[in-house]
Amino acid sequence: MADITFKHVKKVYDKGNVVVPDLNLEIKDKEFIVLVGPSGCGKSTTLRMIAGLEEVSDGELYIGDRLVNNVAPKDRDIAMVFQSYALYPHMTVYKNMAFALELRKTPKDEIDKKVHEAAKILGLEEYLDRKPKALSGGQRQRVALGRAMVRNPSVFLLDEPLSNLDAKLRTEMRSQIAALHKRLQTTFVYVTHDQTEAMTMGDRIVVMKGGIIQQVDTPQALYNYPCNKFVAGFIGSPQMNFLNAKVEKNGDNYALAFGEYRIPVQKPELETYVGKEVILGIRPEDIHAEESFLSISEASNIEANVDLAEMMGSEIYLYLTCAGQNLVARVPSRTGIKAEDHVKLALDTNKIHVFDAETEEIICH
Repeated sequence: MADITFKHVKKVYDKGNVVVPDLNLEIKDKEFIVLVGPSGCGKSTTLRMIAGLEEVSDGELYIGDRLVNNVAPKDRDIAMVFQSYALYPHMTVYKNMAFALELRKTPKDEIDKKVHEAAKILGLEEYLDRKPKALSGGQRQRVALGRAMVRNPSVFLLDEPLSNLDAKLRTEMRSQIAALHKRLQTTFVYVTHDQTEAMTMGDRIVVMKGGIIQQVDTPQALYNYPCNKFVAGFIGSPQMNFLNAKVEKNGDNYALAFGEYRIPVQKPELETYVGKEVILGIRPEDIHAEESFLSISEASNIEANVDLAEMMGSEIYLYLTCAGQNLVARVPSRTGIKAEDHVKLALDTNKIHVFDAETEEIICH
């Protein structure tokens, strides 16, 4: 069993710099979990504590049933894949992959078998005699994965392993790593600042900010039900739109008012916010320009000026100004909208999120 448990784990560096104040997290056996957040949010530190490369300042860290606070990295049954590949330049691919097994005094025929098995899975068989400098970035990253695989660890730790690759290779390697996880049936803990990687690879995602976990959930749940404005803005590309609005009530009906617009919403949770400022959140794909949607949703129609129109193939990203606030909309390219147009749009009122203006916590979805 390779579940990982953090119980009130704290990490303090010299001079009292608290990077992780109080971390509580359970990672299940065989789960693919992704730690995501902006630079400096504590995700790599968390990973390095699992690896034993950073000491736990306070609290308890378990791998399986074993408390590992004072267990040396080599005795934790983990393998780590770094952003920089960390290959030995003077060794062949074969030697790089075999090195850890040689240190363990593993029999030569067993080493040979494991290296060739890993090379076959990763498509590296023809490169075993080459040195790292003769390989592309994607091939080097596969060697780093292979070197971890041959040890058959109970936990794989991956620290931004794709950030040095170009966009096409990143997409390729994402699917390869996800397939590898399915094949190996091992616990994977993956760190990235790229929310696309997190959304496409993780069984669950841990969103971090300032060393504190904001939300832990499946990719779909994070996207549809963010717990606060930070998570809502971090997950999704382009990010969610945020508009300053005021809650109004007419009879039993509520509306979110900004500029000249009153957007009707059926959200009884807003009762205590009547007359108060809130933040209206709506994703770019939930702002529509098609005639059919405009006529159905007349009450939620708005008008906006197009500052910039980015053609993305089947879609156009519209950067807009509406009632003095900025918005981004994703609309089909067949609409033919271009920069400097004045357009009518409709907000999908079923997809509106409302956040508390002070705490930025979610009020209602």
